[in-house]
Amino acid sequence: MAETLNPERPAPEAAPLRPQAGAGDDAFGRFAAFVEAEIGVRLPPSKRMMVAGRLRRRMTELGHATLDDYIRHLFRDGALEAERTEIFDAVTTNKTDFFREPAHFRHLSDSALPEAIARRRDGRQPVKLWSAAASTGAEAWTMAICAAEHARVSGPFNWAILATDINTRVIRDARRAVYPDTMLAPVPPDLRARWMMRGCDDQSGQWRIVPELRRHVCFAQLNLLDASYPLERDIDIVFLRNVLIYFSAEDQARIVGHVAGHLVPGGILYLGHSESMIAQGAALVQIAPATFRRVD
Repeated sequence: MAETLNPERPAPEAAPLRPQAGAGDDAFGRFAAFVEAEIGVRLPPSKRMMVAGRLRRRMTELGHATLDDYIRHLFRDGALEAERTEIFDAVTTNKTDFFREPAHFRHLSDSALPEAIARRRDGRQPVKLWSAAASTGAEAWTMAICAAEHARVSGPFNWAILATDINTRVIRDARRAVYPDTMLAPVPPDLRARWMMRGCDDQSGQWRIVPELRRHVCFAQLNLLDASYPLERDIDIVFLRNVLIYFSAEDQARIVGHVAGHLVPGGILYLGHSESMIAQGAALVQIAPATFRRVD
């Protein structure tokens, strides 16, 4: 069984609440200030209806008729800590696809993986990859398909993928590794046949990633706004794509700096194509569109 990337130490405790200046007596403003301080997601008043819709099931479970009732429960009744996971799961956006921005996966197969394999040529440590905003797992499983294909064509090597997200619900879905036909159009038929199992009977129209790939991938919760990450600092390849757009410019720079600090010198960072400028000033040099190498 392949090694997996494991945290060097337990995840840090949740940060204490930060001052909520400007929230005043507005319940939603106070709620939005808490969310932005903790996970960087901004919730302007226009997002109020969206938040209420996503939290409706939880509000019903707790007997709250309105979002304001629920928010008062959080702050007045001391329920904030108990509800953190429910809140963060509700307010995070999870858009993902297999082989999204395919040039990155071509670069991964053609350049980043061969470089990393050469760097790990003694075989004592696996090639380490990290999907830092994994959502429901399509990115991480695409990375796994690329690694497995490289091993099939060019020879076996030891590799492991860590996939993280703040949202516990999508992490559960990603770990289950079951996807409908409608999500798999970008996956070439030969790769689908080799690395996915077709469901039958009541699972018709569903596909599951094969066990050979699942044993290489570890899923965990991680908040990119944490002051530090409980991860190794010699990761070869990181995908941090299409998540930075949800953060302020200050938080974007801090996250990129933290992530770059976990790359091995020479390691590769992929950002979303709309996020390339965010890497300016970090210990990174751009080598291809939205593709960066860590430099000493």
